[in-house]
Amino acid sequence: MTLADTAAELRRLYAAPELLQLVNVWDVVSARAVAALPETRAIATAGHSIAATFGYPDGEIPADLMLDMVGRIAAAVDVPVTADLDAGYGDPGETVRRAIGLGVAGANIEDRLKPLAESVAVIEAIIAAADAEGVPFALNARTDAFARGKERPRDVNVADAIERGRAFIEAGATSVFVPGNFGEDVVTELVAGIGERRVSLIGFPEIPSPVRLQELGVARVSYGPLTQRVALGALQDLATELQGGGVPPRDIRPLN
Repeated sequence: MTLADTAAELRRLYAAPELLQLVNVWDVVSARAVAALPETRAIATAGHSIAATFGYPDGEIPADLMLDMVGRIAAAVDVPVTADLDAGYGDPGETVRRAIGLGVAGANIEDRLKPLAESVAVIEAIIAAADAEGVPFALNARTDAFARGKERPRDVNVADAIERGRAFIEAGATSVFVPGNFGEDVVTELVAGIGERRVSLIGFPEIPSPVRLQELGVARVSYGPLTQRVALGALQDLATELQGGGVPPRDIRPLN
């Protein structure tokens, strides 16, 4: 299967009636562990988690280091990989071109609430770069209407997310990623405003269950840094147990 075929399959998964659930990974071994599950249809990287792996704050990891890791992940699994590429590292079109060269089929690129015209130009540059490579790239265009609009009224954030989301879809994005910890009322408004199977969310505590998200017409749910935090919490708990005189559990799965 060519990368163009893989990207087309990823786009199909976004548009399918079934919710696309993506359990985020941050390195090769975590990607292989998730990809080994029969339920896994695609892999999503977590930029926050990869940055933390190398000791960087979220959004501050160098592009070369991020691309090296997502390329290693893409080479290690047989399912489509969509990568979190922050805001594109100064040249989103070139960053996506490089990611495609590494076998990546889709990506998140965030707008950081920059002016709408500037953000739309970024989407257009990414789509043009992917078209030049002959790949129907699955762009999950992220708007930070909620993530960076925490001091604004809820209705302002909803309206901003919808305006930006519509513009991003018009510019060629596959879906619109609206990270935020909100309830079903906001999800319903986002789907109505942006379109069915066009909205992507992160599974924070207030977000409805995957079953309900599918019923509401959401395209995708992922989990960002939460998966790494769970893994690190389990490691810390085990360390506490061992340092307190305990022993490793008997049912450890040899996943590495």
